This record gives sequence, C-alpha cells and structure tokens, in this order.
Amino acid sequence: MKKEFSVKQLGAAQIPSPLPLSSNSKQKELHFVQDDARILHDVTVFPGSNTKNPQSIEQAGPRSHLYFDASKVKAGIVTCGGLCPGINDVIRSIVMQLYHNYGVKRIQGFRYGFQGFIPAYKHEILELTPALVKNIHNLGGSLLSSSRGPQDPMEIVDCLERNNIRILFCIGGDGTLRGAHAIAEEVERRKEKMSIIGIPKTIDNDIPFCVKTFGFETAFSKAVEAVQAAHSEAFGYNYGVVLIKLMGRDSGFIAANASLACPDVNFVLIPEVPFTLEGEKGLLRSLERRLETQQKEGRHPHSVIVVAEGAGQNLMGKRKNEKDASGNVRFNDIGTFLKDEIIAYFKDRLPISLKFIEPSYMIRSLPANPHDSIFCYYLADHAVHAGMAGKTDMMVGYWNGHFTHVPLGTVTKEKKRINPHGEFWRQVLFSTGQPGDMYSPEK
Repeated sequence: MKKEFSVKQLGAAQIPSPLPLSSNSKQKELHFVQDDARILHDVTVFPGSNTKNPQSIEQAGPRSHLYFDASKVKAGIVTCGGLCPGINDVIRSIVMQLYHNYGVKRIQGFRYGFQGFIPAYKHEILELTPALVKNIHNLGGSLLSSSRGPQDPMEIVDCLERNNIRILFCIGGDGTLRGAHAIAEEVERRKEKMSIIGIPKTIDNDIPFCVKTFGFETAFSKAVEAVQAAHSEAFGYNYGVVLIKLMGRDSGFIAANASLACPDVNFVLIPEVPFTLEGEKGLLRSLERRLETQQKEGRHPHSVIVVAEGAGQNLMGKRKNEKDASGNVRFNDIGTFLKDEIIAYFKDRLPISLKFIEPSYMIRSLPANPHDSIFCYYLADHAVHAGMAGKTDMMVGYWNGHFTHVPLGTVTKEKKRINPHGEFWRQVLFSTGQPGDMYSPEK
C-alpha cells in the first residue's frame, strides 16, 4: 500500500540560518540538509519492487534557510501520556537548541499535558530557560508533568494564539500524536502560521516509521534486570515458576527484547500472537511438560514466563465499552489471570511455587540510560530544526539509519507491531525454546 510522505511547509523559508554550516553538500565540512534529500522507505529489493520510483521519506536536519525569525518567534513544549525515561532529556535539548543555537529566547512549557492549554484547569504556564532545565536530564518523569486524554483542539489553538506561540513541540505517544495532528488541522483551518512538531515517546515502541522510540532502551534494560532476578527466584525453589508482566498494550517489543537479552526466559506471551491455555498444545500443558522433562533428566525443574500486558485478552473476554482517559480499551489483568490459572491447573499435578512480579511502574519513571539520552538529544535537535524551518503537522522519525520527517496523518493511521511470521519472532522462539504450535488454537 502506497503511503503519503509529503511534509507540509508553512511557507517559503527565506531567513538565513545562524548555524555555522555549509550550504555546499559536496564539501567535507558540516553542511545543511537540502529539502529534496530523501531516505528510502524500503531498502529491500524483491520481485515486484518499484526500483525506478521507490517510496522515500524526507530527511531531517538543519536547513540553510528558516521560516521563523528567531528574534521574534515564541515556542511551546507539552508532554502527554504515560511517563517514560528521557522526557526531561528531550525538554532540555529543545530549550538549549532553541536558546543557544538559534537565539529563541521565549520558550513556554504547558503543564499537565493538553490540559495545560485549557483555561478551566487553571494550570500555570512555565517559562523555560537554560538555567531552569540544565539539570533535569538527571531526573525521571517530566518537568512539565503529564495527563491523559484529548482536549478540544479549538481551545488549544485559542490558547496558542493568546500566547503568541508559533512553534509547538508535542512529546508523546500515539494518542498525543493524534492530538497534535488535530491541532495542526485546526491551525490550518484558521489559516494561522504555526508549526506543530511531534516527538515520538512510548515505552511500548509501537510508533510506526520510527525504528525505536526514546525510553524503550532504558525500559527493556531494566526489564532484563527484573527477568534475571526472576530466574534466580525460580531457580531457588523446586518447581519454581515466576510470572513477570511487562508493559506492552498492543506491541510486545519490551517482553520480546528482554527475553532475547536474558535467555533464561522459557515462555514469552505477546499481544501480536494469540495463544491457548488448554489442550495438549496450550501454555499450561507446555509448562507442565517442561517441568516434567527437567525432573526426568535430573535437572532442576523451574520456569520463567514473561507476558506483555496486552497479551491473552481473548482468553478473558472484553470489557463492555470501558475505555481509559486516552480512549484505549481497558484491558483485563493478564498477570493475575494467568497466575490463578496456573495455580489451579497444577494444584493436583505438581507442587509448584509460583511468584508474580510486575515492575512496570518502577521502570517508566526512571531517568534515561546513556544510550537513550543520546537518542533523545538527536530527536530534539531535529525537531527544532524542523520547527524553525517552518515544517508542520509532522513527527521526527528514525528510519533506515537516518532521522526523518513523517506526516502526522500517516503516522496516526497504524501502529508498529511484531510480525509473528518475521525473523525477530523466530529468534525469540528459538531463544526460549517454547513450542511454536502453542499459538495455534486447536480446532
């Protein structure tokens, strides 16, 4: 399916950039990125590929000419949705880049997510300066705080107009990016000249056209520590079983990556791949066979199970029209459900010792690790370049080794998920040794 990758531009960029870069891309020194620089969407060539006119995405980077005059423009920053390692790194980098490299002296932070734009909530606007943000990268959470749920785009744009905000940086996940797109559409309807730039933030790593999102690296690194501890706990008991529930509503990237990084995991359950409980091919019988085989072979019988929060919802039945503040369907608790089912199944079979661990909220509020901090800097850096150049209704992505500009209308149409028939999931199955047919419901 052909995707739309044309990025909107507020108007002609005519103001020379103050950055000390070269306009000649052929020179060896640092240079500006031309608007016609593109990154291939698909680098794989296969039968039927359009090799003459392949799809491509606009490359991010500093432009030689700006749309906004730094001495006159005023910028805003908002953070929405769940907390995530690295939010403060992004805020800091945006402020420092705007202030020191472009000379933008007026930067405002809107507190408590999109609520910060709505007068009824009476949230004060925070003036962001280099002095205020210089140390926030050492802290978890968000300097601006957050909230979930949509707000009226008309009221948001009213607030932007009252405060003379010309560039708005929206840091958040799929819900935030949908909100940013709605804001951009309202701005366009009013024929205002405002740049709306999205910066992808989600621990779940489910934003499309972005190989990874900030915070993901920190999250699954800490999840690995939990898995390692879980293995020690399981191994410490005869027939020890530990069940760990990790984040991942619609995508199981944290669970799968943590399991690859810690090969002590024996079963990984993710939202993308339905599994069964009952029957010879179900999870319960597969777990029992593993413990029995270990015992027969003279090995210590134990097992570690990692489950993403969105897995197995089909086994519990959907809640009726219950949604959270972000509009997501409220999920049943797969962790407690599996714990109860495993205990009940083994009651008269094997003397298992079951432990249930849920480290999610301890992970999401941590400061970013060094790798994520660097990635946060890159995302913020490219977001500022895009905003100053007059790009709008777009997200900074990371694709095929390059940072890119992706239209928000394209981003919000889908979610990134693990391909159950792909190489990555095959590697997970091989690493854990779990039976692949456990995921094919018996007829």
